[in-house]
Order: sequence, then C-alpha cells, then structure tokens
Amino acid sequence: MRRRDLLRTAAAAPLAFAARRALAQPRRFSADWASIDARPCPSWYTGAKFGIFIHWGLYSVPSYAPLHSKNETMYAEWYWNSLTRGKQATAPDGAGVSTWKFHQRVYGANFEYKDFAPRFQCELYDPDHWADIFARSGARYVALTSKHHEGFTLWRNEQANKAWGRPWNAVDAGPKRDIALELMEAGRRKNLHMGIYYSLYEWYNPIWLADRKRYAIEHMHPQFKDAVTHLKPSIIFSDGEWDMTSEEWRSPELLAWLFNESPVRDEVVIDDRWGKDTRHKHGGYYTTEYTSGMQQSAHPWEESRGMGYSYGYNRNEKIGDYHTGRELLMMLLDIVSRGGNLLLDIGPAADGTIPPIMEERLLQIGEFLRPNAEAIYGTRAHSVTRQWSAGNVPKLEVKEYMSEYPIRDLVDTPPQGNARIEAFFTAKNDAVYAILPRRPIREVVLDGIEARGPVKVTLLENGAALESSRQGRQVRVRIPEALSAALPAREAYVLKIAL
Repeated sequence: MRRRDLLRTAAAAPLAFAARRALAQPRRFSADWASIDARPCPSWYTGAKFGIFIHWGLYSVPSYAPLHSKNETMYAEWYWNSLTRGKQATAPDGAGVSTWKFHQRVYGANFEYKDFAPRFQCELYDPDHWADIFARSGARYVALTSKHHEGFTLWRNEQANKAWGRPWNAVDAGPKRDIALELMEAGRRKNLHMGIYYSLYEWYNPIWLADRKRYAIEHMHPQFKDAVTHLKPSIIFSDGEWDMTSEEWRSPELLAWLFNESPVRDEVVIDDRWGKDTRHKHGGYYTTEYTSGMQQSAHPWEESRGMGYSYGYNRNEKIGDYHTGRELLMMLLDIVSRGGNLLLDIGPAADGTIPPIMEERLLQIGEFLRPNAEAIYGTRAHSVTRQWSAGNVPKLEVKEYMSEYPIRDLVDTPPQGNARIEAFFTAKNDAVYAILPRRPIREVVLDGIEARGPVKVTLLENGAALESSRQGRQVRVRIPEALSAALPAREAYVLKIAL
C-alpha cells in the first residue's frame, strides 16, 4: 500500500470506528410521544396473530354479573364497582342494583369486598397445564391480569400492601403463591411470549381517591416498574387510563424507562392505553374491545374479547351465551385477513381451574391452526381481504368499544339478500392463502389474485397439487371429488396459491 493510501486509511479509521460504535449503541428514547411512537413494533408481535387474555383476581370468587342489563356491565371483573354503585343507587333499576341484591343474598350485607381475598385460594392452579392448553390452542402470546382495577396484585408487591394498609397481593394473602411469576415461567417453557395486563388506576385506592397525580408518581410508577422487573413481560396491555391525560399519568416518562432501562426493553410490546388522549394515537398497537376490530390498517392492531359477554368468569352465563368454536375461529380468520391480532380471553375460576368449555374452545381453534399455521403466522393482509358471494355486502360498525360482530351471519347464515364470506385471504412472501370456511367441492373460483404468469395451487394441509387456470385476476381451482371426500373434518380449509 502506498504511503498516501496508508495516511487516508489511518485518517478514516476513527470515523469508521465511531460509525460502528454508533450502530452498536442501543437507541435512547426520550420522554415524549414523538420519540416513543417512533419505536417500531417488535416483529414477533405482528407475526403472532393469536394471543390469550386472562382475567383472574378476587372477582373470580363471586364470578357474577347480570346479563343484558341496560344499567349494569356484563363484565364480572367489575363486581366491586357494580357492588358499590348498587349500594348507593336510589332507583330500583339503578346501576349495580342486581349485583348488590346478589351479594346480599349470597354473602350478606356486611361482607366486604376485601373479604374475598381469603377465599381466592387457587388450590387447583396448575400453571403448566394452563401453558399446555395455550400452546395446543395455537396461541403465540399470553397477557395475564397482573392487577385489575381492584388493585389486588398477582405477584408480591409492597406498593399494594402499603397503599391499602393490608396484605393486598397473592403472595401475602389468598393463595400465598406468586401465581403471576409461576405462569410466566410455565409459558416460557412452552415457547410462548408471556405478558401482563396492568391497570393504571384502582377504583378505591386511598391515594387515588385523595390525590390522583400523587397516586401516579408515588404508587403506580414504582409498582409498574416492580411488575416489569419481576415478571419480565414481552407484552404489556395497559388499561384504566381514561380518567387522566398521558401527561398527568406521566406515561411518556414511564415508557422511556421501559424502552431504555428495563430488562425487556428490546422485545416488549405495548398497547395504546396510556391516557385519555392516546387510544389510536400514541403508544403501540391499537386496541378494540368487543368489536369487529379495525378495517385493514398498516398500524398494528388487536381486537380483544371474551368467549361470552365477560372477560372475568361469570357463573351466570349459560352455554348459549358462549360463542361456538367455529364462531371464534371465524373471528380469528377474519381479523387476521385484515392484518390484525385476536386476543381471546379466558376467565379462570377462583380455584385455579380453567372452565372446561373454555379449554374446549381453545383446543378447537388449535385443531385448525396446527396443519394450517403457514397461512396465519407471519402473514400480512392481502390487497383483497375477503371474497363474498352474490348479494349485499354488509358494512360493520367500526368502533373502539362494544359494537356488533355477527360473524355467523357473515359466514354461514346471512339475512336474505345479503352476501356471505366465501374466502378469507392472507399473504406471505410470494404466496396468497385462500382460507375457505366450507369444504371445497368440484371448483373454487378466486378473484383478486394478481400474478405475472401461471400460478401453482396446493391444498396447504397435505400439499396435494390442484389443477388450476388463471384469467386476469381470477383463478379457477378444480377439486377432485375423491380428494374432497377424503379431506378431514375441519372448520376451514386452505388453498396456497404460489405466484
């Protein structure tokens, strides 16, 4: 090397080293939304598609909410709130009256909510069994209520005890076990991404009632950090944010700590519930609750719902109040086709068991996902999300909270004159997946398939090649009678169209 080149190389070396060092340094996030919102959503979440929500706490002891009441919530986890409002109601049909009547009849008028803590025994709780069911369902992540609005924590937490002036966590009261950490560890052994739901506010916390801003800084912030440090969640579903702005909660400050300092800073995923000004604007993935979800969106989003009308277990619900396994699977397919995730809730009983009907529903979903995983995980929304039969295509109300999602009408029993869904589409790399909600017979016609040349069509479950022809954006697939008859009983079937 000539002397001139040596000098040039030597001069460039410090700059190259500085560039490499800059790339090696983790990005620092500042305590403002512009910085927080610029953090990309970790790819594991957008590819996961299906998660399990778990609402479990002291409300699992009474496990009660009235059904179809215009003045009361059907969420059993809101028992304490309904009970308090019922005691204060002046009208015979006022909010909470049904819950108050139930409480007096079953537990007595002098039985306080805090008295449920010793009854929350979790004596049959088997976290390894829970994790096994979740893995067999095909779910890729889990979010457990580490603390709901009642303030009782499922891990040992000194802030809870101090604020309430009594043992108010699952290690010091009730089951006397770190039931949250036990589940985190069991789930990770099954290669699940384990996370938490965390309520920012607590209905009747003495500090909250006296000084909300002080509550945020002296109670919520250190408690949140304790939960993250102890449980190491891969996902955080924040909630209970609606009474204050994100500035009053000082949420950007807390999230800057999460992304810069916490042990899960690189992998953790957050939602959009960090102040009454943040939903569908700031944070992480956008959330909807008991709706049909969002329309196709480039921003990560997630619909959450229970199998019935409640997140927490409600003993008042009957079999007819639960969605069938087919309905829940169709919701998952519909949501995934539009680029979203489904967070499907279970409500365990106070003894630590998952109600068998909930286990059954999860396993039914897994029966489809196991042989058809390629069409779900890691996919993106196709340019055409659904194919409809002839008729009027219904328009669903798009809301963040509580709107109709008549999946049975959309797929199986449309009202007269309405179209029904004939296929859901997903895409990955150079393939489109047509998910058929009925057994394919003789011929399947698929519209909206863009390709530059011939396509190759196979039945995803067994790889059987199918004869096909293409004309413009339409692909015709012929299904041999023998193949159709030999297909296993499934709620849906997948055709893979390699472009």
